[in-house]
Amino acid sequence: MTTSMGLVLFVALGCVLGCARPDWIDRTLVTVDVTGTWEGTAANSQGSSWFQFTLEQEGSQVKGAVRGWALTGTQPLVGVVSGDALTFKVGEGRFDGELTVAGDEMNGQAHAPYLFTRSTMQLRRVVNSPSRPVSPDPR
Repeated sequence: MTTSMGLVLFVALGCVLGCARPDWIDRTLVTVDVTGTWEGTAANSQGSSWFQFTLEQEGSQVKGAVRGWALTGTQPLVGVVSGDALTFKVGEGRFDGELTVAGDEMNGQAHAPYLFTRSTMQLRRVVNSPSRPVSPDPR
């Protein structure tokens, strides 16, 4: 009797602990497409800077390029989309961040280790950017 009661408690504990973490589907679900050209600013206590992201998404993987203040030319970007969040890294550790995507806007935090600063980044998809899927005319 004691052995069966212990087994029941062990199974119940396993079920509770298994439900405590996010489901693997939630961690891998991609609900947004960031393909296209995005422009905006990164602002911190020292001011704001202009940036342009050109992105291509395949599944959850994102590749692209970034131009902007304090960058020498165009820098490569790699990232991952999970749910509605884009996590990215630019160049050889130039900066990184996590942005929440809502339609044609992305907002979030960026970190530039070489400048010892964190910034609030806001980007907007450029209308009719070459990579952006075109929706049918509503007329």
